[in-house]
Amino acid sequence: QVQLVASGGGLVQAGGSLRLSCAASGLTFSDYTVAWFRQAPGKEREFVAFISWRHSSTYYADSVKGRFTISRDNAKNTAYLQMNSLNPQDTAVYSCAAGAGAQPGTTAYRYWGQGTQVTVSS
Repeated sequence: QVQLVASGGGLVQAGGSLRLSCAASGLTFSDYTVAWFRQAPGKEREFVAFISWRHSSTYYADSVKGRFTISRDNAKNTAYLQMNSLNPQDTAVYSCAAGAGAQPGTTAYRYWGQGTQVTVSS
């Protein structure tokens, strides 16, 4: 079966960096767009970034543009989210997802991994 395993979360001070990983199995990884979403307590799930299967095109939410970088290594079936200049508003559970399209909406993604907690202290 398809599995997406997110890792790399943790506690970091404001201004710091973290790198999240999303390891996939059970699917032809290179055929799927991979996205990161996040959900803070009491808030709705929010799109963060995606990287398409074709040409590895990327797209970011305005709130993270210029600070976060999404990438993928198809040989390792893994996608990454490099997060720099973190601030307390970035605190959330971050989840990765895979889908056939390339859109910021949650409905575009068929497969979801469990989340990894990112906590940014001030």
